[in-house]
Amino acid sequence: MTQAPVPPLSRASTLPSRYYLEPEVLERETERIFGRTWQLVARYEELQRVGDFVPVTVLDEPVVITHGTDGELRAFYNVCRHRAGQVALTKGNRKSLQCRYHGWTYGLDGALRACPEMEDTENFRKDDFGLLPVRVDRWGPFVFVNLASDAPPLADVMGAIPGEVAAAGYDVESMRLVERREYLIECNWKVYVDNYLEGYHLPIAHPGLFKELDYDAYRVEEFRYYSKQHAPIRELRPGEEIGVDRRYLRQPGAEESALYYWCFPNTMFNIYQDNMSSNVILPVGVDRTLTIFEWFFAEPGSGPGWESMQQTIAFSDEIQQEDIVICEQVQRGLRSRSYEAGRFSAKRENGVYHFQNLVREFIGE
Repeated sequence: MTQAPVPPLSRASTLPSRYYLEPEVLERETERIFGRTWQLVARYEELQRVGDFVPVTVLDEPVVITHGTDGELRAFYNVCRHRAGQVALTKGNRKSLQCRYHGWTYGLDGALRACPEMEDTENFRKDDFGLLPVRVDRWGPFVFVNLASDAPPLADVMGAIPGEVAAAGYDVESMRLVERREYLIECNWKVYVDNYLEGYHLPIAHPGLFKELDYDAYRVEEFRYYSKQHAPIRELRPGEEIGVDRRYLRQPGAEESALYYWCFPNTMFNIYQDNMSSNVILPVGVDRTLTIFEWFFAEPGSGPGWESMQQTIAFSDEIQQEDIVICEQVQRGLRSRSYEAGRFSAKRENGVYHFQNLVREFIGE
């Protein structure tokens, strides 16, 4: 996919409001963005054993992921080739998948193994009616699928992210899910992503978070299909106390090693020494968005460690609630006859412009 020339950020305008309001735009995004990018759909701990399978959904497409008897992770459209029933309704562990409509049975490799009473059907070969494959890959505890056969590999999309995480000494493989929360927000999915990709709103919208961060040092670094945010914890000011005025203490080197990534179009990773979180942003309608937050910790444990985790999750939820208010206000404003498009802060909003240019590129405008 070639990149069209774009104006510099200092001369650019934001996406027109119609991109956030018209169902036709969302239809193109569904096919050309979500149907052609790597979508985070499962955790590897659900698929660790031979025979494990997990049904997932990529927007409205049913998909099933399997851990085959040969140890391979595979994915298929979760659609029986007979009359389109689903072959996996819940996750489980079996040596085969069976459609609950007419009993057609498939191996975990997708091959059709049994199809009752088809012997009188002319020119029918079981080999021609296996489950149709979907691309699947994983990084650490995260399992992705991609509906497009010609999309770039996951490794190309993630670029330097796995190497940087490993070089920082973070063992994401050992982190375990502690909590999952879902938020339904009355805004277009791009409103939420726009908001995530800049720190410009921190002083006004997130006073608690603003106290913790060195705002002057906040910046966003862009790459082909992802961006990286640098948001260092600021040093204590005279008279400030941890636990009273501030939540976090700046540690030597910590501002370089806390990692914040966004991967086009809708996945975020926030990675620290002992925990990480993932955020997945999914359009439910042109003005409704589901955001899925999951928190992972290296040593879930109990006692003080557990209390610290709950405080981390509570602070994240506080920020999310503030963002929900802002995003829903923005969606209302986008519907106003007074608004068509805005301008970017050339100092603060390069991450948003990077995302919006990828949207334009993928939907062909």
